[in-house]
Amino acid sequence: MIRISLDAMGGDFGPAVVIPGAAKALERHPDMVFVMYGLQQECEPILAKFPKLKEKTTFHHCDVAITMDEKPSAALRRGRYVSSMWRSIEAVKSGEADAVVSAGNTGALMAMAKFCLRTMENIERPAIAGIWPTLKGESIVLDIGATIGADAQQLLDFSLMGGAMARALFEIEKPTVGLLNVGVEEVKGQEEVKEAGRMLREANLSTISYHGFVEGDDIGRGVVDVVVTEGFTGNIALKTAEGTAKQMAELLRSAMSRTLMSKIGYLLAKGAFDRLREKMDPRKVNGGVFLGLNGIVIKSHGGTDAEGYAAAIDVGYDMVRNALNQKIVQDLKTYHARRLPPAGPEEAA
Repeated sequence: MIRISLDAMGGDFGPAVVIPGAAKALERHPDMVFVMYGLQQECEPILAKFPKLKEKTTFHHCDVAITMDEKPSAALRRGRYVSSMWRSIEAVKSGEADAVVSAGNTGALMAMAKFCLRTMENIERPAIAGIWPTLKGESIVLDIGATIGADAQQLLDFSLMGGAMARALFEIEKPTVGLLNVGVEEVKGQEEVKEAGRMLREANLSTISYHGFVEGDDIGRGVVDVVVTEGFTGNIALKTAEGTAKQMAELLRSAMSRTLMSKIGYLLAKGAFDRLREKMDPRKVNGGVFLGLNGIVIKSHGGTDAEGYAAAIDVGYDMVRNALNQKIVQDLKTYHARRLPPAGPEEAA
C-alpha cells in the first residue's frame, strides 16, 4: 500500500475538490490509502458521498486552515503543529504517510515543509519541479518558483535532483539535462550559468547526460528530458506557457465559431481538435514536486478541479513507487564522494 497524506483544506475550493480528486485517483490506483486532515464539519459530508474512498481514508480533524493569501511567516506562526497543512506534512515525517499532496498556499507549504522535513544533506535550497508537455512527450522543468536566484552549485544540485525525478517518473535510465540560457553558445549567459555548465561537463555524471545550454523555445520542443534554471526565470516561463496555451485555445475557439464554413470544418476535424485539447489540458500535468527535502511533497495548482487534483496525487504515487528520494540521496552521495580529496596515508591507515 502507498500511503498519501492530504491537506483537505488547501486550494481555492478545499474539500469540494480534494475529496472527489482523491476518489478519482483511487480508481486508478487501488493500492493507495489516504490520511486526510481538515475541518470535520466541511470534510465528512463530502467524504460520505464516496464510500470506497472513505473506507480507505483515516480522517483527522484540524481546527486551523491556512488561507491562500497568508504570508508564509504568518502561516508558520499560526499553523505550526495545528493546521491541516502542517499535520499533513508531519504525517510524512512521522512515517504515517509516504507522500503529501496539498493545493494550498505555495509559500506557506514550502516554509512548513522545509521547517518540518528539513533539506537533504548537501542541499542548500529545495526546488519545485514541474512536468511540461512537449512535442516529444513530457519534460521536467525546475526550479519553477521555490527560490529566487541560484549559484552554480545549486544549479548542479537541481540537475541531479531533476535527473532523479526523470528516472523515477519517466523510467529513463540516463536522462538528458540542459541549462536554460539566452543562447546555446558556451560564451553566453550569466557567469553562474556558465560555471554550472563547466561543472556539469567536468563532473561526467553516470546518472545524467549533460546536453549543454537550451533556450526558451527548446522547452516545448522537448530537446532534453530535464530543463534546469533558477526560480525567478522558471516561474515566469511557466506562467507564460500557461497563458499562451489559454490564449491559443481562445483564439482557436473564436476562429472555429466565426462562420458557417469554419463550424463545418471544426466538426470534420473534431477528433484532431479533441486530441489537441487533451494534449494542452493543464490538469493532465498538474503537480509540482518539492525536491531536496527529506520527504515527498506535491503541490497541486490551487485553482484546479477534481481531475487536476487526481493528477497531482498520481505524481505523488509515482514518486513513491519509483523511490524518488532514494534515487536523489544516492545520486548526491555519489557526486559528493567523488568531490572529496583522496585520503592521505594517515587517513587511509
